[in-house]
Amino acid sequence: MMLSKHVHTCSLNGNVTTIRCAAMKKRLNNVGASKAEMVAAAIQDEILTGRLPYGVLLESESELVQRFSVSRNTIRKGLEELMNTGLITRKVGVGSFVTYNGQTLDSALGWSKALETADGGAQTRLLQIRVIQDETLAVELSLQRPAFIAVDRLRVLADSQRPISLELSRIPFSDRLADLPLQGLIGGSLNQTLIEYGMAADHGEEWAEVIGLEQADADILKHPPGTSFLRTRRLTRDKHGNPVEYVVSLLDPAYFGLHLEF
Repeated sequence: MMLSKHVHTCSLNGNVTTIRCAAMKKRLNNVGASKAEMVAAAIQDEILTGRLPYGVLLESESELVQRFSVSRNTIRKGLEELMNTGLITRKVGVGSFVTYNGQTLDSALGWSKALETADGGAQTRLLQIRVIQDETLAVELSLQRPAFIAVDRLRVLADSQRPISLELSRIPFSDRLADLPLQGLIGGSLNQTLIEYGMAADHGEEWAEVIGLEQADADILKHPPGTSFLRTRRLTRDKHGNPVEYVVSLLDPAYFGLHLEF
């Protein structure tokens, strides 16, 4: 799964930048400057004073959100202001990909379809789809309601039926999803289902680590407890910054890996 994001770098475009920066500074001196303008002003000052040299990579949007204690949309508006002045440029940045048998999985298809069409294709078994309560996750995602729709899936090799991954997805519950546990996944794909429900992912974060399987997961994956597996935790958000899906995947390292581009 690729989680593409935009990265911003400092750039100086001579006289045009100087004029636009002066104009922005004049606006910011007015009472009532927006939060986005104040964010832009703070970063502009760091660039013009040399604390952020030419070509340096700016902090990620998530880091800027924490630093300025504002929303992601506010950060994006501030960065857009800086791009308009020519102080920064934006490009598609680092991407992380999960590979299966050395092949990058096509995130546009969703894992179910991508794994089916990959060499040594895998099948998906739906273990459960139901509403659960998870106070801890709700706090972590800054959600008021602790209700989630749990979608747990087991991937097995098509020929031997050997389990190779376990994926535990949690989707914040809302009224529009109330019938999902009864209706099931559209086309057997959670990715397609979320899109149909108007919950398309816009950006996200992913963490990866190696862990030893706990007893319950080891029983499902048919491995001894403590067996080393690759665990990824992925959080996707919509264009407004609202959580779309939080999924924990346990991946057999004999079949899965990570590929990074930068």
